[in-house]
Amino acid sequence: MGIKCVYTDLDGTLLGKGASLFRTAEGEFTLLAARALEACHRAGAEVVIKSGRRRAQVMEDARLLGQTSYIFEVGSGLVIDGELTFLTGDLQPREDSSVHAQIDQTGAPALLLERYAARLEPHSPWHANREVSHLFRGSIDVTEANELLEAEGHGSLRLVDNGEIENGLHAFHLIPAVSSKAAAVAAHMRARGYEREECVGVGDSREDLDVAQVVGRFFLVGNADVGDSPGVERTEAAMSEGFYEAVIRAIAESR
Repeated sequence: MGIKCVYTDLDGTLLGKGASLFRTAEGEFTLLAARALEACHRAGAEVVIKSGRRRAQVMEDARLLGQTSYIFEVGSGLVIDGELTFLTGDLQPREDSSVHAQIDQTGAPALLLERYAARLEPHSPWHANREVSHLFRGSIDVTEANELLEAEGHGSLRLVDNGEIENGLHAFHLIPAVSSKAAAVAAHMRARGYEREECVGVGDSREDLDVAQVVGRFFLVGNADVGDSPGVERTEAAMSEGFYEAVIRAIAESR
């Protein structure tokens, strides 16, 4: 059974240093990520970005890659062939209020910033103009933070760690508890009619790692600061070179 879809994170996975498709983790020029995308095209495998970035950003990246489906804001939204779905449960956009605004009104973002004032801050400028998630950067324990949210009556929300951005700092998203990259990947698979064994996931964060539960094969790139899990493979190379390694291995071994 061949591979029909590859679900990949952007920053720290498909993209190399400086969020470039043509750089390695060390900043050297490379065509390996582009060659991996070419290999997917030749194999008839769709490539779907699953990112924490805003919809407009991911849309442009997907367009540049020649793809018509993408997942944005850590699984809060899914676009398939131009059709948008917010995977945010009871919190849905209204004419007078985005999901982002509705989350702000709960007081949960302010609670986190107050409690972790020395270790958490808005991830400026990328925290602005978001439709769902509140984006932070810092160094905190997400388990502890989610216990705080639950204790303060915000159990319908969760804070997710979307991976390291620089110098030990991580990107954190506050999103509806029902939203996740894994749920968005599963929704896309259902829409396309893909079987689990036909799908591959690649990523570098804890949130990416959950995708392993819904796809047939999952790879962490070499730079991922996530512990090994049963059934999850880790590439030797980092970032874009690791993406190439995962894709080529998965395609070759599926034949």
